[in-house]
Amino acid sequence: MTLLDPTPATLADRLAGPPVGRSWADMDEFETFLDDGGIVEAHDDMPEAYRTEVFRFIELHANSELMGGLTERDWIPRAPGLRLKQIFLAKTQDEIGHAHLLYMVAADMGMKDREQMLADLFAGRTRFHNVFHYQAVTWADQIAIAYLVDAAAFASQRAVFQNCSYGPYKRVLKRIIAEEGFHMRHGEEMLLRIAEGTRIQHEMFQAALERWWMPAVQLFGPDSSPDDPLLAWHIKSERNEVLRHAYVQKYVPLLQGYGFDIPDSGLRHDPVDGWLISEIDWSELRATMRNGGPDSRRRIATAAGSYADTAWVRDALAAAS
Repeated sequence: MTLLDPTPATLADRLAGPPVGRSWADMDEFETFLDDGGIVEAHDDMPEAYRTEVFRFIELHANSELMGGLTERDWIPRAPGLRLKQIFLAKTQDEIGHAHLLYMVAADMGMKDREQMLADLFAGRTRFHNVFHYQAVTWADQIAIAYLVDAAAFASQRAVFQNCSYGPYKRVLKRIIAEEGFHMRHGEEMLLRIAEGTRIQHEMFQAALERWWMPAVQLFGPDSSPDDPLLAWHIKSERNEVLRHAYVQKYVPLLQGYGFDIPDSGLRHDPVDGWLISEIDWSELRATMRNGGPDSRRRIATAAGSYADTAWVRDALAAAS
């Protein structure tokens, strides 16, 4: 398996066509353009503040897809049965492909090329989502990831796609979200199977749920600040707390319906606001996002090793081009 093989044409060229080269007199004019539903393209003379924020957001997404793909890869030989091995092989291919596309979109913004982004990831200088800093201990953890984490990522990505003002990112998200939807459905199928399984299987998933419930809920991040530029510039369409609340409303009753207990002693139901969870201590998320999570060091080392092991493929392709 090779990771992120080079491709000669930029993704922006393939998705957007000829350069458009628009510019704006000042930030007020630019923000009016965005508020009116305008779409920014890679060749536009966008404000540097917008370019920087959007680039960082896409780079984080690309890093997360790569780290998530390597997580799936680890479980291909350990998946129970040929069918699940094939599914996890396909899922790994999907996630690495998402990273490939997103690194190209980010590189087209002209701030860093793909090689520098990967170097920064492997050196711990950039971030990836919190859920990929934890270790899957048992097969039940993989089910929890597929059911809870993929669903949280799907909700977050769909909220970005709905109102995304950066054209290349919006277009590539359409494909990514479609494939993530299949991953989420597969998670639902696996959960149903284990929920209807033996007492030991039920206990295994309950233990996995206790490990993964809070990281999945925290994936949406702390409450959005009033001046969040990603909201103001129409990259994100929903505040973090809105997405998190909607996620809780859906998955608390589903998990309870399958016979599992939500690992939150403060969980309660309000007749007006619905399901409410305990106040979140965000210190764990902040530490994790600084690459201080339970499995951060191994995860980053594994990703760096995989990239180094496939250097010969990139060298061969470069020599042949």
